[in-house]
Amino acid sequence: MTSADLATRAGRPGDSRPAGSLNRASAVGLGVTMTWFSLLVLIPLAAVVATATEGGVGAFWDAVTNAQTAHAIRLTISSALLVTLTNIVVGTAIAWVLVRDSFPGKWILEILIDIPFALPTIVAGLVLLSLYGNDESPLGINIANTETSVFLAFLFVTLPFVVRTVQPVLEEIDVEIEEAAASLGASRLTTFTRIILPTLTPAIAAGATLSFARGVGEYGSLVLLSGNLPFESEVASVRILSAIENDNPAAAASVATLLLIVSLAVILLLDFIQRRVARRG
Repeated sequence: MTSADLATRAGRPGDSRPAGSLNRASAVGLGVTMTWFSLLVLIPLAAVVATATEGGVGAFWDAVTNAQTAHAIRLTISSALLVTLTNIVVGTAIAWVLVRDSFPGKWILEILIDIPFALPTIVAGLVLLSLYGNDESPLGINIANTETSVFLAFLFVTLPFVVRTVQPVLEEIDVEIEEAAASLGASRLTTFTRIILPTLTPAIAAGATLSFARGVGEYGSLVLLSGNLPFESEVASVRILSAIENDNPAAAASVATLLLIVSLAVILLLDFIQRRVARRG
């Protein structure tokens, strides 16, 4: 044990600083971190919320319950939730294949997974439009200007999140633990649900959170494919842009604030599920 460890345990003579307090360097670091975080996140969010509520609760409620806006919000949230559930299952399965299986062309799949990260969203929208959005589609599929187009666009841009958060955790799981469970008579399903899943749950929850948040705020990848038709394929981000263009920042801020509240609620819910599953595991 080093002298530093002994000093930490016993306390240095003359050091009256209470346990858990910050030294000068840590305090400076914390101050810089909180200042940077406030400038980039807290202050802008507070400004949006203030703008949304400057007309009172009634004005906020009227803005988000407007028939066209309400439909856009419902479509956005429902599509983001459905895409997140899909990514939890499919993304985890893809991560499992990439980690546990070997096959020709595996490196190509590894690269393709990250394409949604690399492509500008408007380029992604153009790609989707050329494949799924016209009568000359090489796949013979035309879903442009429909609710399905919103789901597809969300699915494209959120694909990597669960895969890339689950994959490194899965790589760290010792296969010998699974073999030991099998030798004790545990089935593959039992091994997965009692050993592997609790370990993967924090990563799955993190990926699901990122997936939902990206879907709720997506604009570029769907603006071409969805057509932004009111009461059909218009999403919340388009409504926010329309409000800004119509010189109505309060309505835009109201929709943004509601999306923020929903996103925070989903994040807290996923965190709660993650902790419960991990505790049981």
